[in-house]
Amino acid sequence: MSTLAQRFAQYAVNLTFEQIDPATVHEVRRRLIDSLACALGAWDAHPAGVARAICRRVTSEPAATYLGGARKTLPALAAFCNGILFRYLDYNDTYLSLEPAHPSDNFAAVLAAGEAAGASGREIVAAAVVAYEIQCRLCDAASIRKYGWDHVTYGAFSTAAATSKLMRLDAERTTQALNLAGTPNITLRQTRAGELSEWKGCAFANASRNGVFATMLAAEGLTGPAPIFEGEMGFFPQVSGPFTLAKLGGEVDGDTDFMIKKTSIKFWPAEYHSQSAIHAALELRPQIGDVRRIKSLDIHSFDAAVDIIGKDPEKWCPKTRETADHSLPYCTAVALTDGDVSLDSFSEARLRDESLLALVAKIKIHRDAALTARYPRGIPNRLVVTLDNGRQFTAENEFPRGHDQNPMTDDEVETKFRRLAQGRLSDARQQQVLDLCWRLDELTDVGELLGLFPTV
Repeated sequence: MSTLAQRFAQYAVNLTFEQIDPATVHEVRRRLIDSLACALGAWDAHPAGVARAICRRVTSEPAATYLGGARKTLPALAAFCNGILFRYLDYNDTYLSLEPAHPSDNFAAVLAAGEAAGASGREIVAAAVVAYEIQCRLCDAASIRKYGWDHVTYGAFSTAAATSKLMRLDAERTTQALNLAGTPNITLRQTRAGELSEWKGCAFANASRNGVFATMLAAEGLTGPAPIFEGEMGFFPQVSGPFTLAKLGGEVDGDTDFMIKKTSIKFWPAEYHSQSAIHAALELRPQIGDVRRIKSLDIHSFDAAVDIIGKDPEKWCPKTRETADHSLPYCTAVALTDGDVSLDSFSEARLRDESLLALVAKIKIHRDAALTARYPRGIPNRLVVTLDNGRQFTAENEFPRGHDQNPMTDDEVETKFRRLAQGRLSDARQQQVLDLCWRLDELTDVGELLGLFPTV
């Protein structure tokens, strides 16, 4: 019997663009536009500046574009830098399962390896589908956060498989890339515990860097510890526990059950489990009027939301952007106060706003078993607001805009891109980027797309 790593390797090698249905190809295009939008919104973020400073010091052959760079760098470093930009705002897509994740994080590795390998747009699409399949199916198979590991741990495997495909490795060397990526890259959940640091937006970018680097090593013939999943000291006994992985999209001839179609694009720049609470808060806002009249606000939520964004004391007085956008009480309060959740909602000034923090302090979060039972198909949050005169208002939402059960339109995805690109790209350049993304599978060189972005 083959090992799980060998199964992943065979899948990566064998999946072709021709096996991918048009709806899945279209979703790849949409996720790429969304990722590039997030990058433009995070353009001046401090972690991205740190990554660019390191990229500038390294030349490479072959090389890949890091967004904002005047020249190219080592593909693994390009994946790290671009991955930070895609992830920093917590605005890129989401997959909800036993282990939640942000699978569009994989695009950083896919673009870097694809450019360095001279891959076509069709190869980029197929590699992105491979990455989504492996990461999302792993998320379906086992939760690792309950053991103290972060979800980006799965990203080392998904990026190694995708980049091996783009670098045209055979199944044996792809298996070795998976071995080399998985063994040293198990990530602590401390990344997302307590007061969150800048590393929160860098963690998957680092997994991408490691996945690309592992593939580069395997391409040169280096072998890694095996079997990485089933071994005596492997992933199953040490990290996840044993599990059986479901079939992968396209693994059976004619199957088009690809996971990217089950992921959700974010409508607001906040942790995904808060999106339905934001939606409900905006629904309540016209009925409440002056938020200073709120005496109490009770949020009834599901276990995953409480565990990830609603139990740490720091969530009620966030000191960093990273903590605030991972705070269910803060995101709900700022939506009620401002009538929106935007990038400005997490500015230094807003984090210090005493009136806003006073509202946050009035919020209590309650676990609700009935709501937990509806997760992960939905993300149900119910808000109960009590005013100073005793009147109560209630709103509940399960499928906020952008959820795979309530998807954004192509026009809405473009609007998000243009909003985040404002001030970074001219209107004409924005249109060029969008045109190329919508024609991704027709491109012969992804560098043509990446070259449209400004340098810093």
